[in-house]
Amino acid sequence: MDPTTITQHFQSHFNAKPQFIVRAPGRVNLIGEHTDYNDGFVLPMAIDHAVWLALRARTDGKVRIHSLDLETESAFDLHSLTRGTDWIEYPKGVASELMKAGYKLPGFDAVMTGDVPRGAGLSSSAAVELATARAFAAISGFEWNAPLMAKIAQKAENQWVGVNCGIMDQMASAACKEGYALFLDCRSLEIQHAPLPKGVSIVILDTSTRRGLVDSAYNERRSQCEEAARWFGVKALRDVSVEEFENKKSGLNEIAAKRAKHIVTENERVLEAIEVMKNGNVTRLGELFNASHDSLRDDFEVTNDALNVMVECAREQMSCYGARMTGAGFGGCAVALVEEEKAEAFSQAVSAAYRQRSGLEASVYVCKASEGASIL
Repeated sequence: MDPTTITQHFQSHFNAKPQFIVRAPGRVNLIGEHTDYNDGFVLPMAIDHAVWLALRARTDGKVRIHSLDLETESAFDLHSLTRGTDWIEYPKGVASELMKAGYKLPGFDAVMTGDVPRGAGLSSSAAVELATARAFAAISGFEWNAPLMAKIAQKAENQWVGVNCGIMDQMASAACKEGYALFLDCRSLEIQHAPLPKGVSIVILDTSTRRGLVDSAYNERRSQCEEAARWFGVKALRDVSVEEFENKKSGLNEIAAKRAKHIVTENERVLEAIEVMKNGNVTRLGELFNASHDSLRDDFEVTNDALNVMVECAREQMSCYGARMTGAGFGGCAVALVEEEKAEAFSQAVSAAYRQRSGLEASVYVCKASEGASIL
């Protein structure tokens, strides 16, 4: 979407010019899977697929948003917020949390559109939340504080929408820098920008399978990790080094030990990934991707056949440095690190191989690391 097009849509719908156009991106997690609820480390990157809002202030405390993608308009009153069950709950939840935090908000009319694939695990909901927060900041004139706005958006999703997500998605959408991935310490919420190596594309490979039993499996993994943390006598598995794990694991039940092994080694991989990115060592970064997938497949056991086939198809291409599943698992997407000039050929070859082996159609997105929530 470009500013001219969304401006035209706004003008034809509301018969006026928008005052602001804002955008907030979706994200892909490069490495650091299931480490977030173990107080560990993650490395997401904002992608060049985003949610856009063109807006104009109102004086009556009403917020009206016309969604171009859903071809529907929804509205709410800032002075009497009530819960519903529609897409508008995401913007409404953000408004509610901003007001709780003491921000004075005016209403606005807006047109919204986006190209973050929904349901693929690329955080289209966080993009909506951060675009809404950015819109309120623009129109109210309050200072933009990316980490703080990420926390407010997370609260909106936890407490208003009722989805128990961690902070990673919102932080990536709020705080990423163009050309960089975002290193996030999930305990301290400290962030660092890690440069993506030159000449590399990040390719997202959507298996077209959607996670089924993810809630029960997620809760089960969570309690197995907590059990392991108690065994090691620590607050969270983030506090266990690989060496300590090896020395003390005997006596821990086999399943909990496998789960802990993934978390402990995955945290190490994220920390190493930051270093190799600073040195531009793409080959080693690719090896870390591969090791992460194998650990998620064998120790954490959250891949599915489609993800494993997709990763194999990707790794077979000469232009691929490494590939892994990304997100919660049991379906959704894989992410591959690919030579930039060969990204298109890679995408076609992997799609064809995947179709042949799985009988499924893949959606493939060649992505750049983009800027977090911003005013255009």
